[in-house]
Amino acid sequence: MALLITGGAGFIGSHVVRHFVNRYTHYQIVNLDALTYAGNLENLTDIEGAANYQFVKGSITDSALLDQLFTQYDFKGVIHLAAESHVDRSIAHPMAFIETNVKGTAALLNACKTHWSTFEGRRFYQISTDEVFGALGDSGLFTEDSPYAPNSPYSASKASADHLVRAYGETYDLPYVISNCSNNYGPNHFPEKLIPLCIHNILKGKELPIYGDGLYTRDWLYVTDHAQAIDQVYHQGKNGETYLIGGHNEFTNIDLIRLLCEQMDARLGRAPGTAQKSITFVKDRPGHDKRYAIDASKIERELGWSPAHTFEQGLAATIDWYLEHEEWLAHVTSGAYQSYYDKQYGT
Repeated sequence: MALLITGGAGFIGSHVVRHFVNRYTHYQIVNLDALTYAGNLENLTDIEGAANYQFVKGSITDSALLDQLFTQYDFKGVIHLAAESHVDRSIAHPMAFIETNVKGTAALLNACKTHWSTFEGRRFYQISTDEVFGALGDSGLFTEDSPYAPNSPYSASKASADHLVRAYGETYDLPYVISNCSNNYGPNHFPEKLIPLCIHNILKGKELPIYGDGLYTRDWLYVTDHAQAIDQVYHQGKNGETYLIGGHNEFTNIDLIRLLCEQMDARLGRAPGTAQKSITFVKDRPGHDKRYAIDASKIERELGWSPAHTFEQGLAATIDWYLEHEEWLAHVTSGAYQSYYDKQYGT
C-alpha cells in the first residue's frame, strides 16, 4: 500500500513519517516536501535507507508533479501536513500562506479526485490546527462543533484548506478525515517557535522574548503523542468526521518559560533563577489570540487515544534532545538554513 505524506521533512511531519515507516513496513511511504526553511532531511537520517521509504523534493502546488506521483504510486491515502505554519511570518508575508496552504491543498484534492478511479479503500487526511477556531475566553474548550473564527492569515489559510477538504467530500464524495491539534512541541522543532527558540537563546545567553503580558494560554501536545493520534485517526476514524487532538497541558506562556528556565538551569548546572533573568516582555503581535484549549474527549472515547506524556515529562525529554543535538541546532540556525522568506521576499 502506497501512502503519500506531505511535509514529511518538517517538525510534525518527520515524526509522522518515522512512525509510519517503522510501524507499517508493508506500506510504501512517499514523503513529498519542498524543503523550505523548516524542512530538513537531517530530521530523517535514521530511516532514509529504509526499503519502504522514498523522499521526493517538490511542492504540493506543482500539479504536474502530483500527477506524476499519483500515476507512479497509485496512492491509497494522503496524510497532508505540508503547510506554512508560523503566525508571525503569516503576518509579514500572507500571500505565501495562501499559496501553500490554500492552493496547495486544492491541488492535492484535485489530484485525488482525478486519479482515484474509485474511492473505495482511499482516504484524504487533513492535519489542521486549533487556531482556526479563534480565541477562547477564560473558560471553556474547543470541540469539534466550535465555529471557525480565524484571526491571523495563517489560521485563515488553514481554515480555508479545511473548508476545501469538506467541500470535496460533499461535492465529489471524496473520503476524508480532519484533525485539529493544539500546539506541538518536542525534538526537531525549528527554533522560531517558543520552546525551541528559548532553549536556543538560553544556550546562547540571549533574551527570552515573551509577547505582551505573557498570559497567553495554550494547550501543549508532545509531538510523538500527536503522531500516534494521527495513526489512529487515519486507520480508525470515520469518513467525514473531525477529531480534536490535545495534550491536556494548558499553560500560560510565562509559566511555561519559567518552568523551562528551571529545567535548563538544572541541566546546565547553573544557579536557580539564572535563565529567568533573560525573560524580556516584547510588543504584542497583531491579532494575538488570548487562549486556546482543546476538548479531546471524542478521539479518546471513539478511537481510544490519549496523550502518553504530561507537559513536564515532554518538556524534560525535549530539553534533553536539544542538549544532545546542539550540532543540529547550530546547523538549522546557520546561514545554511537561511529563511525561505528572507530569500524570496526580504526580511
